[in-house]
Amino acid sequence: MGQVMNISLQGKGLFGKLAPEIGELKGLSGLYLHFNGLHGEIPKEIAELTQLTDLYLNVNNLSGEIPVEFEKMANLKVLQLCYNQLSGSVPTQLGSLKKLNVLALQYNQLTGAIPASLGNLGTLMRLDLSFNRLFGSIPMKIADAPLLQVLDVRNNTLSGNVPLVLKKLDDGFQYANNTQLCGSGFADLNACNSSINPENPNKPEPFAPQSKGVTPKAIPESANVTGDQSKSKSANASLAAILAAVVTTMLLVAGLFTFIWYRRRKQRIGTAFESSDSRISTDQYQVKEVVNRRSASPLISLEYSNGWDPMSKSQTGSGFLQEVLESYVFNVDDVESATQFFSDSNLLGKSNFSATYRGILRDGSIVAIKRIAKTSCISDETDFLKGLKILTSLKHENLLRLRGFCCSKGRGECFLIYEYVAKGNLLQYLDVKGKTGKGFVLDWSTRFSIIKGIAKGIEYLHSIKGKKPALIHQNISAEKVLIDQNYTPLLSGSGLHKLLANDIIFSTLKASAAMGYLAPEYTTTGRFTDKSDIYAFGMLIFQIVSGKTRIGPTIRQGAEFCKFEDFVDANLDGNFSEPEAIALAKIALLCTHESPNSRPTIVIVAQELSTVGSTP
Repeated sequence: MGQVMNISLQGKGLFGKLAPEIGELKGLSGLYLHFNGLHGEIPKEIAELTQLTDLYLNVNNLSGEIPVEFEKMANLKVLQLCYNQLSGSVPTQLGSLKKLNVLALQYNQLTGAIPASLGNLGTLMRLDLSFNRLFGSIPMKIADAPLLQVLDVRNNTLSGNVPLVLKKLDDGFQYANNTQLCGSGFADLNACNSSINPENPNKPEPFAPQSKGVTPKAIPESANVTGDQSKSKSANASLAAILAAVVTTMLLVAGLFTFIWYRRRKQRIGTAFESSDSRISTDQYQVKEVVNRRSASPLISLEYSNGWDPMSKSQTGSGFLQEVLESYVFNVDDVESATQFFSDSNLLGKSNFSATYRGILRDGSIVAIKRIAKTSCISDETDFLKGLKILTSLKHENLLRLRGFCCSKGRGECFLIYEYVAKGNLLQYLDVKGKTGKGFVLDWSTRFSIIKGIAKGIEYLHSIKGKKPALIHQNISAEKVLIDQNYTPLLSGSGLHKLLANDIIFSTLKASAAMGYLAPEYTTTGRFTDKSDIYAFGMLIFQIVSGKTRIGPTIRQGAEFCKFEDFVDANLDGNFSEPEAIALAKIALLCTHESPNSRPTIVIVAQELSTVGSTP
């Protein structure tokens, strides 16, 4: 039996407990079990998966404490445990996970203090602790995490002085509904008063070691306790107030959980994840049991069949590949020669599942060649070929064109050959000052033209034209919009999910979620729809018009009230069309509406854009 690398069983309606035998899969790098009905405690044996980079257990019914043994998972980058019923404190040992990028623990029943050790995480970008029962202060050390962009502590019972240094996160710092927080420099917080220790304002008095009902043992080491015995009377009074707040919060959280549970049941989440044209079903994999049948564990091994070779004659027969053989199929020699045997000097970029190289074909044309290991591809050869057929059928002026493909049984790799786009991606044209940096300031007419071009590309994907099936892109972002020499936008990655394994698709969501492209309903449904693409498109409009990668309340409010100074890129120096800006603001707000039913279709958006003039 080959080594199991990934398990992708998200949204399969699974019930039961996680078996301790999961720890025996030593080579596992990705475990995706979110959006199921798993219950019971998280087995500590899961920490034996020391090669694991992605652990997704969110949106289940897991209970008990977070295993402190997680500290052994040195390669962990994403830990998603949100929307469960986990209790206990946040282990301070999580501060030893030096490669962690995302820690999502929201919507649980966690208590105790926020571990100051989390500030040791040099790669941490997102920390979500909202909607729990955490108390104590926000450790100043949290701000030491150099890459931290999002800190969400809403709806807890936190108290004390908020470190001023957290203002650097701007809208990424969320702290609402913590009534006992105070601090200067934050619009929604009162100035700290005498109930805060003046010698160290980050140490709230209610958590002194001798406070009634609270023992040193019950407080995590990061709780910033103080030993000032003389203030115990004041501490007891403050503790009573906090306990009242805790009880109130517990009732609110309990009601919230009841509502979430009811809604999940009503939506029948177990059946809401059936495969469709826009999703990949893991049923396409050949499976083998990896645990004893008596364990009642739902875990199965995902393993490719021996000799996986979608380009074999037995697979291609006289059908699809015979029709496109001359124009689309390349051989390995062509690919190796074009990239100078994958020279580092030709490397354009790489991710966890692929690498992209610049290449020159024999006819002199410049291409971009995406190199994908077969373990990242759908294992069933027939389905893989269906995915290739979709990719070769996509032909539109605003979609990146696939030139060809090549699969090598000997190398265990597949290659996708695309047209090379010289002016990079849209991300390079955001957050620029003047003509410095990788990109430069786009003028207004170019921005408007790019927005219309992206809309046309999405409209093509969403509309059924002839024999072409409708497609949901699933990963629209500024990075996926390439700009050619004429500043025409080319949407890349279209249909790619039809080739890639499910765990690879979900791993790409991390960047989308961090940048705000992921539609809010995905958290509870786990499904991509045309309206989730619309949401991402609305975020792109905000980015293109404002010139910013991060879209906060100020930009949205500027769009809502037509305050151009808050919504339109200041680098334009007022050189823009106000009617067009107003129209784009309206479209962006509608596209990013919280309710998917309130968002327009891309057809309506394209029609609206076509009626707006294009000259400032």
